[in-house]
Amino acid sequence: MAKKIKTEFVVIGAGPGGYTAAFRLADLGKNVLLIDRDPTLGGVCLNRGCIPSKALLHVSKTMNEAKELSKAGVIFGKPKIDLGALRRQKDKTVKRLVMGLDQMARARKVKTLEGNAAFSSNTELTVKTANGTTTSVAFEKCIIAVGSVSSGIPGVPMDHPSVLTSKTALELKEIPKTMLVIGGGAIGLELGQVYATLGTKVTIVELMQTLIPAADVDIVEPLRKKLERQGITVLLSSRVEKVEVKGKNALRISIQNKERTTTKTFNTVLVAVGRTPNKDLLNLEKTDVTTDDHGYVSVDEYQRTSVDTIFAIGDIVGHPMLAHKASHEGKVAAEVAAGKAAVFDVAAIPNVVYTDPEVAWAGLTEKEAKKMDVSYKAGEFPWAASGKAAILSAGEGKTKILFDSNTQRILGVGIVGPGAGDLIAEGALAIEMGADAEDIALTVHPHPTISETISAAAEVFTGTITDLYVPKK
Repeated sequence: MAKKIKTEFVVIGAGPGGYTAAFRLADLGKNVLLIDRDPTLGGVCLNRGCIPSKALLHVSKTMNEAKELSKAGVIFGKPKIDLGALRRQKDKTVKRLVMGLDQMARARKVKTLEGNAAFSSNTELTVKTANGTTTSVAFEKCIIAVGSVSSGIPGVPMDHPSVLTSKTALELKEIPKTMLVIGGGAIGLELGQVYATLGTKVTIVELMQTLIPAADVDIVEPLRKKLERQGITVLLSSRVEKVEVKGKNALRISIQNKERTTTKTFNTVLVAVGRTPNKDLLNLEKTDVTTDDHGYVSVDEYQRTSVDTIFAIGDIVGHPMLAHKASHEGKVAAEVAAGKAAVFDVAAIPNVVYTDPEVAWAGLTEKEAKKMDVSYKAGEFPWAASGKAAILSAGEGKTKILFDSNTQRILGVGIVGPGAGDLIAEGALAIEMGADAEDIALTVHPHPTISETISAAAEVFTGTITDLYVPKK
């Protein structure tokens, strides 16, 4: 017989959006039940995504920086990689953060339940645990935060041990001699670069004409050049046509571009073509919650679904599929559900690809501005003119700011280079605050830092730059 629970608020999914919503509700004095199919809190981001991948990327960047030091006369020997120790260090980082979440949940008296949750109606859930027991949960209000799963590709045997997803690639079971990465977006580039640094010969196939299609080409170009210097083969405007299994560690891949089809054998294939909303187990058909044509749950600016008492946040409501977006949506959903005034109204959500160099942007890109017929002008500062970038051997970096042609208010920022992911926060804040070119140009930045390139880009726009010589038109 199913166990029955009644709760004021229930949150399905304990990722960044879900635990943020649950913790906020608890802080507002609400009774909260947090349900997740994993035994640990944190969701994909903490356990199998953002954090473990960045832990490996840190190692990768450090190895590359050590190699670069040879140009300055500091020569290290060839690195010896203890794969077991590397895995343990990655897992240790994740475990420490998971423990922190557990402690915060207990401190807030947030109840947790492990299992797969499915709707029985607009006010009730059925939760099946790993040991086969069933719990019926009646709720007053619910927040759906179940995230997304890696997308597959027709014809690619996703169950083959040599076909990896972002999850299995992070397990780092071995360092293959060769790897084909299908997808030139954030996940494919980040993990591809990690494996390349560890010694794998990596080939990246991207269907579009450029890597990271959402970003401007000029911002991505320094990264593309770095990948090629690392020995990574980049195939643009190409697609995988056929995959043949030739053995446990041998997959014969046919790759087609506009001119010809080539066939090559790889030890491992990493599928990184995006993510799909993780709603199949929710039984949404048992509710009045509606979804859009792409399968995402439809919500308004208050994160409410078509059912007033059911909210949804994070990947399941659509792009961008980013942890920081989900966290902010989680706070909005929690506050609205608790009867407080809140709305998800953001001017810019920063995007970061944590490669070496990092690529980051917020607000409008040039391609978006042109598509939307927005009148703009750009202020660009090449890092070749930056003292700090010279110290870091990062002269290929670049900071670009788009300004409204008429009001001079900031529209968007794009940055490529070391630390771009940290720098982009200033751009996002400037957009949210409605800053104009003069506001940024007149803000004193410390020297020598890469942050100076932001004010310098604004000075290029205003015509007051002294760190470059720009001929008058």
